[in-house]
Amino acid sequence: MEYISTRGNYQKVNSAEVIRLGMVPAGGLFVPEDVPSLSQEVIYQMKDKSYQEIAKEVLSVFLTDYTNKELENAIKEAYNMNNFAAKEVTPIHKLNDRTYILELWHGPTAAFKDLALQILPYLLVQAINKVEVDEDILILVATSGDTGKAALEGFKDVDGIEIIVFYPQDGVSKAQEHQMITTTGDNTEVIAVKGNFDDCQSSVKEIFGDEEFNEIIAKEGYQFSSANSINWGRLVPQIIYYFKAYANFLNQEDIKPGDKINFTVPTGNFGNILAGYYAYQMGLPVNKFICASNDNKVLTDFFNTGIYNKNREFKETISPSMDILISSNLERFLFEMTGHDSNKINEWYQQLNEEGKFEIDNKTKEKIDQLFVGKFATEAETKEIIKDIYQEYDYVIDPHTAVGIKAYKEYFNSSEDKTKTVIDATANPYKFSSTVLEAIDESLLSSKIDEFKILEKLEEKTGVDIHPGLQGLAELQIKHNLNCQVDEIRAIIKKLL
Repeated sequence: MEYISTRGNYQKVNSAEVIRLGMVPAGGLFVPEDVPSLSQEVIYQMKDKSYQEIAKEVLSVFLTDYTNKELENAIKEAYNMNNFAAKEVTPIHKLNDRTYILELWHGPTAAFKDLALQILPYLLVQAINKVEVDEDILILVATSGDTGKAALEGFKDVDGIEIIVFYPQDGVSKAQEHQMITTTGDNTEVIAVKGNFDDCQSSVKEIFGDEEFNEIIAKEGYQFSSANSINWGRLVPQIIYYFKAYANFLNQEDIKPGDKINFTVPTGNFGNILAGYYAYQMGLPVNKFICASNDNKVLTDFFNTGIYNKNREFKETISPSMDILISSNLERFLFEMTGHDSNKINEWYQQLNEEGKFEIDNKTKEKIDQLFVGKFATEAETKEIIKDIYQEYDYVIDPHTAVGIKAYKEYFNSSEDKTKTVIDATANPYKFSSTVLEAIDESLLSSKIDEFKILEKLEEKTGVDIHPGLQGLAELQIKHNLNCQVDEIRAIIKKLL
């Protein structure tokens, strides 16, 4: 299999080169030239397979220049009981006859990013060996909260790789921040940026495309790569759990082979829901994707109007991992929806760069409408859903999952679509304990309570065990305390090297 650029500005390359580069050097993102398809028989046979076996099925058709042994080793090292507390890796919790929660947070950092970032280091190291790179790899990561810690955990102490994570100061939860700044490893750095996530992400993407700065880094013996979902190696492992979810339904006989299901995905950078779309392209029977946003509802407005407009107030919300106005992976999605029309992608993204907005054509909009719906939840609605789900089902969810449930409820009320629906639970509730505790029982929350004491309060109230990745977090020593302005990011990279 070969990969091409969404902007038609790079030669075809294999998957190892794609994973090594991270993104197209001249701008744009790599996508498979042709998406492989799986027969309904193969998908049906997954019902009796483990997560690891399904991972092999999915990865082997995309990463065709990796040997079976290389993939098997990466899968074995990534998806085991040492890294994931749940035997199924991504278990499903049934709320009612048509609503199911796909728990994607059983990895070491309590977020869905672990499902990709536990395996990416193995894929990247193998890619470096395949293309015989002499320089060390410098990974730059922009995070809205979860990617940062998951990437740090995956890459710490990996030979030949340095990693620098940039996160928006005051733009992540206290638990998320403490997870990052207490990370060990001789090859890790964490920087708080005085700005928002879009500032971090835009700066990192600009650096990747800055030839002069790349030359400076090369003289220091490094070349850039990415652990964000702009890197195909981050996105392709996420396809796995969509097939696993369908396999679980078949195994439990909740559906018959070929029956369609819906997926509701709390969405920021559009990577998670895009992985679901690639699964659909491969043959997974999907009826609708419900794209769920918080008050930064640039994607909801896009799906409703066909206009992507980032010219709006950036809001800091209680679901900070979704506080994004520039959804990078939408570019890949539009490239697929236009039949790989790089001319349209270049036109639209030039407009986005110059004017902060673009409008897609009617034909593309109509094609999107057949499969995707955009909905959003306000702050008050998010808290209300957390409380309602706890009271009705004795089940505790984080604010991002709550946004997903609210979006699905709104979709159901307007469509009366009774298709069984999976809602991606993207983070463990203890990562956002103060918000969750306040929603469940406001009387238990006091401004005088230490952030980490809230974990204990929430455990006492709900009886749900604190996630292993968050236990004892308060006792960990702070290892990173650097910060910078947005325009100082290049300078601080050079200083650290």
